[in-house]
Amino acid sequence: MDIIVTLVVGLIVGAIAKFLMPGNDPGGWIMTIVLGIAGSFVGSLIAGAFGMVAPVGWIGSILGAMLLLFIYRLVKKS
Repeated sequence: MDIIVTLVVGLIVGAIAKFLMPGNDPGGWIMTIVLGIAGSFVGSLIAGAFGMVAPVGWIGSILGAMLLLFIYRLVKKS
């Protein structure tokens, strides 16, 4: 059950990140899930670097996914 919850939350976080950063993004729903899950991980790493030990929650996950989406667009553009 935990895997299903992770996939659904990843899809929601990735979709929100793509919504907040409109543009032409390759990849379908699987890439959106990967973006959301990886964004949560990146958000946690960044929060840990600033000394926060609590989970980053939705906002940190979305910000991490937006950062990854920004980097992905830069790499894909060149």
